[in-house]
Formats: sequence, structure tokens, C-alpha cells
Amino acid sequence: MMARDTIGGLAKAAGVGVETVRFYQRRGLIGEPARPHGEVRRYSDADVKRLRFIRSAQAAGFTLNEIKELLDLDASDDRARARELARARVAAIDAKIAELKEARDALATLATACASKRSGPCPILRAFDGR
Repeated sequence: MMARDTIGGLAKAAGVGVETVRFYQRRGLIGEPARPHGEVRRYSDADVKRLRFIRSAQAAGFTLNEIKELLDLDASDDRARARELARARVAAIDAKIAELKEARDALATLATACASKRSGPCPILRAFDGR
């Protein structure tokens, strides 16, 4: 018997907490193994792989609903829909990058204005208090 056969072992192998595993089970992302004769549930290497996939997909910005769809698509081999989901995620990331670049540029401009202005209110503080 491997230690990760249990829910605690599964969680540890994937680097998450037991409550995270239970949450994913409630969302239908990970199944609950049977309890033969009332014994402890035993998880497989496939469960560890699935849990790691979920965490990686979350890190890429996919929602849990999108992850569920990706997992379902894997079973059906619907690559066109998987590509569509990935392209939508790339577009969302690109939009976030553009937003962050805009915020960075605005802050850099404020920092330059703050450095060049020797008297009066600081342009940075003024920008954030809505004046």
C-alpha cells in the first residue's frame, strides 16, 4: 500500500490540501473512489495526474468550469474545442498584459513627474487620491 493511496497522500503528492481535493470532488473535477467493505478510499496515479492537471490549468488562468470542460474534452478527444478554450485564454492573458503595461507606463510617468517636481503635492499621491 502506497501512502498516497489515501486522500491525504493524494493531496500531498499533488501539493494541495485535503480540503482542496474535497472541493474539487464536490465540483466534479475528481471522482471519489469506492469504499469496498467500508474501507478507506484509495486513489490512483491517474488521480494524482488529474489533480496536477487541474492545478496547472488554474495557474494558466482557466476557471474551474473551463477545466471541467477541458477534462471532459480529453475524454471525447474534441481538440477543436480545446484549442478554442486555449485561444480564448491566450486572448485574456494578452488583454491583461496590455492593461498591466498601461498601468506600468502611467506609474513610470508619475514617478518621473514626482522626481522633477520639487514643491507642492507629490503627483503620485495626488493621482491615487482622485484629485
